[in-house]
Amino acid sequence: MLKPIERIDHNFAVGAPLEKRFPTIKMYTLEESGAEVCGLYRKGEGGVFCRLPEALLPKLSDGISSLAYHTAGGRIRFKTDSPFVGVKVTLRSGFYMRHMPLSGSSGCDIYVGRGAGTYHARMCCPVAADRLEYEDGAFVEPPPEVPERKLRDITITLPLYNGITRIDIGIDKDSRFEKPTPYKYGRVVFYGSSITQGGCASRSGNSYDGLISRRLDCDVYNLGFSGSARGEKETAEFIVTLDPKVFVMDYDHNAPSAEHLENTHEPYFRTVRAALPNLPVIFISRPNIRVGEGIEDGKRRREIILKTYENALKDGDRNVYFIDGDEMFPPDEKEYCFVDGAHPNDLGFMYMAKAIEPLLIKLLSK
Repeated sequence: MLKPIERIDHNFAVGAPLEKRFPTIKMYTLEESGAEVCGLYRKGEGGVFCRLPEALLPKLSDGISSLAYHTAGGRIRFKTDSPFVGVKVTLRSGFYMRHMPLSGSSGCDIYVGRGAGTYHARMCCPVAADRLEYEDGAFVEPPPEVPERKLRDITITLPLYNGITRIDIGIDKDSRFEKPTPYKYGRVVFYGSSITQGGCASRSGNSYDGLISRRLDCDVYNLGFSGSARGEKETAEFIVTLDPKVFVMDYDHNAPSAEHLENTHEPYFRTVRAALPNLPVIFISRPNIRVGEGIEDGKRRREIILKTYENALKDGDRNVYFIDGDEMFPPDEKEYCFVDGAHPNDLGFMYMAKAIEPLLIKLLSK
């Protein structure tokens, strides 16, 4: 009879309950903590965490109306002098994705620090797909025998392909919560497909917008809707209310056909541009491996995106930019950057972030 792996290798074992691992822990509701919630429109009021205004959802597709409750890009930020941080999470639903681990779809990450100095302290996730509650935590300073009480910035990233109805945060009973250090740069809004939403990162903090947020120390707002973002005017109108400093437009994967993309891509951009004439806009073409008939379809979609960009330039718009998805990955490593030929893994997301970052730094620094 096969033994469970956690009995063979303790490194695979689920952590002990928080109260046992951290005897001095005290749990706080999100409201009690006073922590800052980023990347969400509904920030937990009444147990609702949502990326879009709920009044807008009836006007949108069933896909977006459902996925809006997925907390992709959502972050909880605060400072604390506690030597450890713990979380208790209640998920909206339990389900299994064959090509994405629970640590990415339903898990949370705990990060310490800010900007390029940020480091990953703990991955927290359910032990099974049908478990709606989980808890975990990590030391965020030297061990108790070497106490060093100082305020540290903490970021908790939320699930990419699931929602939550509650999250409690635990710190040492004699420690305190403080406001986080403000981001160095303002908000970058991303609108796009399952790739934008974060499929199929191994951890919630490893989507390409999540990597960019930490590496550049900038706020982000993820409006990636798996299979559902199709250039609808309503989301464009919502984006202009978010006070974006840069807008990244990346939804060609979701267009059901090249014809649909051609009919919606430039009008979507024009809706945003009419409201925000000076907003830098980055167009990205899809970065997947293309085989068979997909090669020609991918080329046509790239040409449609490029046409939107070129038309804007012809109109005198000098705040538009184009990044070719085909050039994001080294040719000899491309096959290692995807889970299924379409959705990046962590390596793929890292290459995506690195391809976009130099332009973002230039635009955000203006």
